[in-house]
Amino acid sequence: MIKVGDSLPDVTLSEYSEVEGNGCSIGPNPVPVAKSLAGKTIALFAVPGAFTPTCSAKHVPGYVEHHAAFKAAGVDEIWCLAVNDPFVMGAWARDQKTNGKVRMLADGSAEFAKATGLTLDLTARGLGLRSNRYSMLIKDGKVQTLNIEAPGKFEVSDAATLLAQVKG
Repeated sequence: MIKVGDSLPDVTLSEYSEVEGNGCSIGPNPVPVAKSLAGKTIALFAVPGAFTPTCSAKHVPGYVEHHAAFKAAGVDEIWCLAVNDPFVMGAWARDQKTNGKVRMLADGSAEFAKATGLTLDLTARGLGLRSNRYSMLIKDGKVQTLNIEAPGKFEVSDAATLLAQVKG
């Protein structure tokens, strides 16, 4: 399992992007993790799935709400990861009004989740292999802080907790 001090895996995530106007998309677009993290400070949080109750009601809204505070504390970008396809993540981004605040990134085949060892097997509930719920602060591709939730919990990966750690 990934730990503080480790580099994030060099896998490629996907991001669905839209163009104003005709509704024509320019995505999904590849997001190579190592290249996208180079020289940046990223607040990353992962959720078991898009449109799920806790993720939609608490997790994403907290990061959207604290976007300006993260930027003021030196965070370049906020990333949300889920084992969903980029089309679902794009629809969830619209629903949660994350544009310009949180990048909604798809780990469609759970490559990132597997490579970090942060998987959650929900096969018995019909959801397959998912990502565990967690947050981390990343500087230039290396994990600085890692907050992993216990199964079914939402206590340490919220925006307020990670923001306090960034400021600390």
